[in-house]
Amino acid sequence: MEPEYAALDEEGQVEVLRRVALAAADGFGLVVRDLALVLHAFNTTFRVDTDDGRRLALRVNTNSMSTPAHIAAQQAWLHALATETDVRVPDPLAAPGGGWDVAVDCPPWGGPLHTTVASWLEGDDVGQCDEEQAHALGRTMAMLHDHAEGFALPPGASLTLFDEPLFHDPSLLEGAVPMPDGALDVVTESLARCRQRFDEVCAGQRPIVLHADLHGGNLKWHEGRLAVFDLDDAGLGVPALDLAISTFYLRSEPPGVQQALREGYAQVRNLPDVSDEQFEALVAARQLLLANSLLASSTPSMRAEATGYLDLTVERLRGWLSTGRFSRSPALG
Repeated sequence: MEPEYAALDEEGQVEVLRRVALAAADGFGLVVRDLALVLHAFNTTFRVDTDDGRRLALRVNTNSMSTPAHIAAQQAWLHALATETDVRVPDPLAAPGGGWDVAVDCPPWGGPLHTTVASWLEGDDVGQCDEEQAHALGRTMAMLHDHAEGFALPPGASLTLFDEPLFHDPSLLEGAVPMPDGALDVVTESLARCRQRFDEVCAGQRPIVLHADLHGGNLKWHEGRLAVFDLDDAGLGVPALDLAISTFYLRSEPPGVQQALREGYAQVRNLPDVSDEQFEALVAARQLLLANSLLASSTPSMRAEATGYLDLTVERLRGWLSTGRFSRSPALG
């Protein structure tokens, strides 16, 4: 990323990415009738209406760590889910040459940006799950895991192995400034404890493809059915990690919502065999990953949140270290 792009405000960044999206649409063989911004956050998504009546979602990977090999794996699994299971997911669109992504040169960015296209999902974003939606999420997650057990990555595709808390992203946490008093010790101890639990949970287990970001922002609810989208964070890991990631986002909800998630999962397959201590570390690891990602973001609104979120991260982790249970409420640890 070039300083020119990083210095732009959000409106300026979106305008740059709008040009990228139009070029990408052409690369996918689409004739655009209308292009509308959906979200400019970690990555940037546009709604594309084509002249032949289709409505599609086009994503520009800005902060994404996905390589072309990762995108090939993500989109191949997404297509397999769309055609081989009852899970509601968008079906990715291949470019005329057969590839799943189109790279568009973007001088303000300083190089190419990768883009993907998929069918449009109807429905409202879930946001915070209620018990019915959490139960559906648990069932859906288990169905994803069942399918992943028999899914093989296509030739040339690869995914990151999620066997440590930051998913092998460069760590920016220890060098973040300004840091509250004692914060570095909390972060260092939390990383060490999480790495130990990851080692224990992953030992001897065959990793499968995980969505690894199943929260309300990546879920839609339409006519009483749940849909899942955005596989940009997909990787290889153990099923307990997916369950812990979703649990992280439900920790601010009533206990019944968290229980509904587990009950939904258990209706389809056995819950992962991990101890409470190990599971809580997997939940806490999500806090570390999110704080680290904010520090690396190029999106102005996300960069502006980084310092405050780091303070919140330290308080939540301090509570986990002292109580053994991760909570999203600093006052409760």
